[in-house]
Amino acid sequence: MKALILSVKAGYGHHSTGLAMKDCLNAHGIDCEMLDTLEYISRFLGEGVQDGYLIATKYLREAYGKVYDTLDKKDEPSKSYSPEAIITKFLSKKLERYMMEYNPDFVIGTHSYAAVLMTVLQKHGVLNCPTFGIVTDFTIHPFWESSRLDYYVLPDGLLSSAAGKKGINPSRVLPFGIPVREQFTVKNDKEEMKRKLGLPKKPMVLIMMGSMGFGDMTGVIEACDRYDYDYQLVVICGNNDKAKSAIDSRQWSKPVRCLGFTVNVDEYMDAAEIIITKPGGLTTSEAMAKGLPLILMNPIPGQEERNMEFLVNSGVAMMISKTFPLESALYQFFEYSWRREIMERAVSEIGKPDSTHRLYDFICEKVYRLNKGVLQENMK
Repeated sequence: MKALILSVKAGYGHHSTGLAMKDCLNAHGIDCEMLDTLEYISRFLGEGVQDGYLIATKYLREAYGKVYDTLDKKDEPSKSYSPEAIITKFLSKKLERYMMEYNPDFVIGTHSYAAVLMTVLQKHGVLNCPTFGIVTDFTIHPFWESSRLDYYVLPDGLLSSAAGKKGINPSRVLPFGIPVREQFTVKNDKEEMKRKLGLPKKPMVLIMMGSMGFGDMTGVIEACDRYDYDYQLVVICGNNDKAKSAIDSRQWSKPVRCLGFTVNVDEYMDAAEIIITKPGGLTTSEAMAKGLPLILMNPIPGQEERNMEFLVNSGVAMMISKTFPLESALYQFFEYSWRREIMERAVSEIGKPDSTHRLYDFICEKVYRLNKGVLQENMK
């Protein structure tokens, strides 16, 4: 059995979700290839979109948010003569030869634009296998309304109504959650993990702001340091070397472990009581899969603002603002057990540690039926 995953590197979440599914499929003996769709069509285009996304979300946040809002208000499918439809048809031509040569048994798209390209290929008769789209934020992104796939994987069933407003048939909705990598599917004992990581035996707050370390991370630690409670901080700066240097150069009243890029984020999540982070779809899904309540801040305008609204309204998170500072959120969490219990209960409902395996099981069942039992060995 052969699978194809189509992604777009506009932010790392779409790509990481694809890698999680690829690892799962490979582990079960399924051949799987993954393409950065735009990069395959044109390396210049792929790099341009990725660089443009990073620049827009870091330096042109307000403009990016306005563009996102404009696109999000367009609920109807794109007309065949619209500029985006014409461009999509042109770009899809580049994928036709690859699709016909590889001939996958099913295709997964982890970005709304990849889903639109898949839809065009279906209309052209190039793609004749089951298709799956994965929504990688707690909102239905623009362009999903222009796709016509067999199934749509949502982060939670609470988004089914929003999907319906985008024209997605409820019978095609799979509320399995955003697929996460294997290391985030199992919860380990907090105290044992603290011992393994060489951390003190006291509550731990984990601070992460994405792979690029967005925001004023030093200011976040200053706010945590002001709150008079006996706990420790672990800060993961990702690729933000400047932030790491600034944090390491300071003296803090509380124990602070500052890390750059690290491959064992899952272990630090296991050891933490709560995480302070920006509301990216993948990071928050990984944290909730580990059972972590969330304190959210620094959202990118557009999808991350909507993520924050969903997560706060669902009870799994608190949102930092000018009138609700970080110290207040930490105070509520650590001083009031009922507040903490409500958040943990909500996390147990919204978090989906089995998301990747549920999607794998469903895909195999559907593809197996279509192939009339030929692939039985792959179902074991």
